[in-house]
Amino acid sequence: MAELQIRLLPDPILRKKAKKITIIDKSIKKLVDDMLETLHCVPGRAGIAGPQVGKSLQVCVINIPDDEDEEGEEAEESEAKSTDYILINPEIVKKKGERIIEEGCLSIPGYVADVKRAEKVTVKCKNLAGKEIRIRGEGLLAQALEHEIDHLNGILYIDLLENPDSLRKIRPPDAGADETQE
Repeated sequence: MAELQIRLLPDPILRKKAKKITIIDKSIKKLVDDMLETLHCVPGRAGIAGPQVGKSLQVCVINIPDDEDEEGEEAEESEAKSTDYILINPEIVKKKGERIIEEGCLSIPGYVADVKRAEKVTVKCKNLAGKEIRIRGEGLLAQALEHEIDHLNGILYIDLLENPDSLRKIRPPDAGADETQE
């Protein structure tokens, strides 16, 4: 496994609709492993999509703490359990509710903004074994699902802003900011 480089705006790959995956072979499995390793190396992040690592493919990985509301010390965080979601060719099939939530992105470091997201979403996709599955999410999982699927369609969270002036600069992570970015 290898940690992958995150593509930053204005990299054109971030604005292209990613290609559907037709065959889940060794190269796709290695890409997923590398994406998970990359995601696990960036604290406070919930997901990464193929275009963010330079691959214009319909694949994303999400990692959500099993108890997303639990706040603990660093020592407890290392023992905290989380769930990895691997989505191939994901498509949102149902949205419910609406909320305004603060969001950031690995491809637009140092900024956050409030965006509209669904309270609950249902996604149809394939897993790494090629089996069609559905994932239902609410809270952070719903937000991450929408955010990463947007990436696969060439959409960034800044495209959803009603007012571009609402984009806010944050302190770098090493300066003590604990903003959740995806």
